[in-house]
Amino acid sequence: MKNNIPVYILVFCISIVPVFAQNQGNPITTTVPFLNISPDARSGAMGDAGVAISPDVNAMFWNPSKLAFLENKNSFSLSYSPWMHNIDKDMNLAYAAFAHKLNDKNAFGLSLNVFNIGNVDVYDDNLTSYGSYRPNEFAFETTFSRKMGSDFSLGMALKYIQSGLNSSLFEAGEEVGKVNTLAVGVSLYYTKKVQQFGKDAIFSFGTYISNLGPKIGYSYNGSKEFLPANLKIGAANTWFLDEQNKLTFALDLNKLLVPTPPVVDAAGNIIEGKNADRSIVSGIIGSFSDAPGGFSEEIKEIMFSPAIEYWYDNQFALRAGYSYENPEKGHRKYATFGVGYKYRSLDFAVSYLAANQYKSALANTLRLSLSLNLNDK
Repeated sequence: MKNNIPVYILVFCISIVPVFAQNQGNPITTTVPFLNISPDARSGAMGDAGVAISPDVNAMFWNPSKLAFLENKNSFSLSYSPWMHNIDKDMNLAYAAFAHKLNDKNAFGLSLNVFNIGNVDVYDDNLTSYGSYRPNEFAFETTFSRKMGSDFSLGMALKYIQSGLNSSLFEAGEEVGKVNTLAVGVSLYYTKKVQQFGKDAIFSFGTYISNLGPKIGYSYNGSKEFLPANLKIGAANTWFLDEQNKLTFALDLNKLLVPTPPVVDAAGNIIEGKNADRSIVSGIIGSFSDAPGGFSEEIKEIMFSPAIEYWYDNQFALRAGYSYENPEKGHRKYATFGVGYKYRSLDFAVSYLAANQYKSALANTLRLSLSLNLNDK
């Protein structure tokens, strides 16, 4: 008894339907892809840009080193998103985060990221039903960041991942019910107050290499796949237009540090590219030069996220962004919009993802976030 397709592959394929509808493409697949899904409404409204924007409690997902620049001693956040609800009403993503400033230079954070896929019916090859189950996976993360100067900080992260996408209803010895592993990440953040066009401004830059860990598999004797190791690079510039108005422009670049699948013939022999079955270190280093199409294909593997954020009186926020992925690498492209409202210690944000519902399973995605920021008082 076995399912026809692993659930994580099904989720990935649903999200990139346009690729197969328009051309063959050469997308990169990984296990536990939920680790790179934007969980909070603020960055979700900014085209999934968050590496270099001003610090908040959700920074541990985007760039842990930003936590050292938090203004509040304790910060909490809860985020929720019905995910691909056009496909499955039960699928959702939930995220909780907590950050604590130890002192002016050091901070640590804790987060829990849970992805629920909903009910999945199990059948054998003869279409005999064996009931249903609710596959899910989660990641628990702890981070630490430290200022190395007045404008610069470093951060590191340790993540425990559990993926339970296979059913315990399968024959014993064939499938692994749950997969457990660890991953690490390193980050940096630079922010500087400057003068631009006669206005006070802040320029920020950040980078985060995340999800570095061993390959995992869902069967005892089957092949193992890479975690979604990812390189984020971002820059943001904020202008203080006057005492009540400020405007931020941001740009994030994302690239998976995972081998690109080679082009093979009918017999499985590699025609172009390199063997994707290699060690973690070799896979990460080789991910910059192993695309079958050469340098031009490597460039296509970079996702772009330009964004804008406007604040009035540090209380009302308007946000917008755009996320672009090359048609040959997944074709996930969409515009995002959102608003934010801050009242005393509470910060509420909502975002909306706009895409063609006939071409993208992500169309009409909503994200909600509620944050609480507290000082000693």
